[in-house]
Amino acid sequence: MGCAARPPLSRQPLREVESLDERLSPEERRRIGVFRRACPSVVHIETLDVRRDPARLNVLEIPVGMGSGFVWDTDGHIVTSLHVIQGAEEARVLLRNGGSWMARVMGTDPAHDVAVLMIDAPRDALVPVEVDPKIVLHVGQTVLAIGNPFGLDHSLTVGVISALGREIHTDSGSVIHGTIQTDAAINPGSSGGPLLDSLGRLVGINTALTSPSGASAGIGFAVPVDAVSEAVARILGVVPSMRPGLGIRAAEDAWVRELGLSGVLVLEVLPAGPAEKAGLRPTRTSSTGDLTLGDLIVAIDGEPVSSRRDLAKTLDGRKSGERVVATLRRGSEGLFVTLDLAMEGH
Repeated sequence: MGCAARPPLSRQPLREVESLDERLSPEERRRIGVFRRACPSVVHIETLDVRRDPARLNVLEIPVGMGSGFVWDTDGHIVTSLHVIQGAEEARVLLRNGGSWMARVMGTDPAHDVAVLMIDAPRDALVPVEVDPKIVLHVGQTVLAIGNPFGLDHSLTVGVISALGREIHTDSGSVIHGTIQTDAAINPGSSGGPLLDSLGRLVGINTALTSPSGASAGIGFAVPVDAVSEAVARILGVVPSMRPGLGIRAAEDAWVRELGLSGVLVLEVLPAGPAEKAGLRPTRTSSTGDLTLGDLIVAIDGEPVSSRRDLAKTLDGRKSGERVVATLRRGSEGLFVTLDLAMEGH
């Protein structure tokens, strides 16, 4: 969805890294190749407070935080986690080549903890990360996290996808749905950096960790690439901000596939929307942690729907108030529900 306006990247196929000891395993050589190739895309972000020196009337920029991010395109857009820059008066982006640029915030998506910055660096200094929003993720898949933990420049950690479809609660009290759980170490300063697959493609944004001490304890989380791509597209105005919809928040496709299902799983039903009026059921978690899946949308007006992308395509060109018939699976039951579409933000 969001990558239509993103220029195609001309990249050479990932090859074995030359000039390395041939006694290294193929896996090690490939991992080194991914790191070398991705490093120029990863940036260090410093957040600043602006204070005035009363003695000299000078304006001082005081570093107050740090995090990571990555180059999205050669126009100067930098993607990071919203919590990395939240509350800061200014932010500075440091590129791998040593260049330093003051950044301005283009927009944010609090629902996915995504922020897009803009720097005025020359195009030849910007190396975008490789993005494929259609990438299919699997538990057990190797992933690599690159960031700046504790301010240490461009550090690599390696792990696997431990689980898909996790919910995490942010410090602001909001909930991020459909995140990736990984055991690749994500420490303070790594937030906002990229999580990559073994081919160097973006898997997600490293966004949080769970640890009593604040350091990595083998449980980290990342917002998946399809959600990141959609968030960036909305922020940059690549997709319309309003379109007719069903009034639902759908589960991430990767999680639905992990459950062995095909369709659009209703995660939340938005208040006063078409889905609520039609009686669609959301996914619920009981106080004991038991999960009850919501309705699974498998067709709209008889047209099969197997993913969120399919649903968006099916609703493209429709008008607010237009009536559609959704085919649902509710547990073992199949049913048809009529909904009147309504405009909603995307």
